[in-house]
Amino acid sequence: MTSKIKPAKGSPYARILGVGGYRPTRVVPNEEILKHIDSSDEWIRSRSGIATRHWAGPEETVAVMSVEAGGKAIADAGITPDQIGAVIVSTVSHFKQTPAIATEIAHRLGTGKPAAFDISAGCAGFGYGLTLAKGLVVEGSAEYVLVLGVERLSDLTDLTDRATAFLFGDGAGAVVVGPAKEPGIGPTVWGSEGDKSNTIMQTESWEVFKDAQDRNEVRYPAITQEGQAVFRWAVYEMAKVAQQALDQAGVQAEDLDVFIPHQANMRIIDSMIKTLKLPEHVTVARDVESTGNTSAASIPLAMERLLATGQAKSGDTALVIGFGAGLVYAATVVTLP
Repeated sequence: MTSKIKPAKGSPYARILGVGGYRPTRVVPNEEILKHIDSSDEWIRSRSGIATRHWAGPEETVAVMSVEAGGKAIADAGITPDQIGAVIVSTVSHFKQTPAIATEIAHRLGTGKPAAFDISAGCAGFGYGLTLAKGLVVEGSAEYVLVLGVERLSDLTDLTDRATAFLFGDGAGAVVVGPAKEPGIGPTVWGSEGDKSNTIMQTESWEVFKDAQDRNEVRYPAITQEGQAVFRWAVYEMAKVAQQALDQAGVQAEDLDVFIPHQANMRIIDSMIKTLKLPEHVTVARDVESTGNTSAASIPLAMERLLATGQAKSGDTALVIGFGAGLVYAATVVTLP
C-alpha cells in the first residue's frame, strides 16, 4: 500500500551556526569552599583541576541566564529570534515540574511560538539536545533550533560534603543549529547505563518535603556521587565512546582541531587525551579550572570561551562528549560556528 504522507522537506544537513554563554558575576575561589570542609586548595586542584567556579545570585535565575546565553547565540548566528522554530533546554536545576522553563525562555527571547521543551540528561544533556536539534532541522520541523544547557548547581550542592562541595558551578551555554550544505554535525554515539544510576544521584526525592511532619527537620536534597566509581567509568568507558564518534564521523584523531569534553575533572580530560592519542596540535578545552562542573552547560560554555579567546576558530573540527548522571553519555564530531 502506498503511503499518503508527503515526505519531509528539511535541509540535507545541519550545523552549529552560533554560540553564546553566560557566567554569573560571583566568582567563588577554593578558599571559600574550604570554610565548610576539611581539605586544602592543593587537594582540590590536584583531584579536580578546579580553582574557581561561578555561583548565581538570586536574580540570576535559570531563565535569566538562559536568555542571556540564548540571545548571544542567536545574534552570533546572524538570525532574528522570530526565526527560531524550536527551543530545547537541558537542565536538572529548574525546580518547577511544570511548565517547562523552555517556554518562558522562548517568550522572553521574543521567538514567537516555537516548539519548546526541557530534557533531563545531566551532563550529557547538551549532546542530547544537539542531536534532537539536528533531527528537527534535517526532518524539516524547524529551520533553526536553539539548544541551551543551563544549571544552578549551587542550589543542589551540599557544602559539607567533602567529595562534591568543590565541584559544581552555575552558568548557561547555548548554540543555534540550522541548515547546512554539507555535514556539520556527525552521527551521535549515545546511550545509558542505568545499572550505575546510583553513582551520581540526588540525595533525597522532593517527596521528603511532602511527607515530612516538620519540614524544618528535612535536609534539603543535594547531588552526591561515588567519586572513584564515576572516575573509573569516565576514564575507561568514555574514551571508547569518543573513539566511536570519531569512527562514525569518518574522522581520525589527527584530523581534529579541537577537543571539548564535558568539564567534570581535569584528570579525566588528561586521561582521555592520552587514551585517544590526540596530537599536540589539538586544542583541548580546560574551562573546568575557572568554571567548575556546570553539567549540561559545560560544553557550550567551553566552546564559547575557546572561540572568544581565539584558541579555536570558525570551521574547526571538534570532538565533543558529555557524560554523567544516569549514567548517560553522548558524543559527536562538529564543525565550530
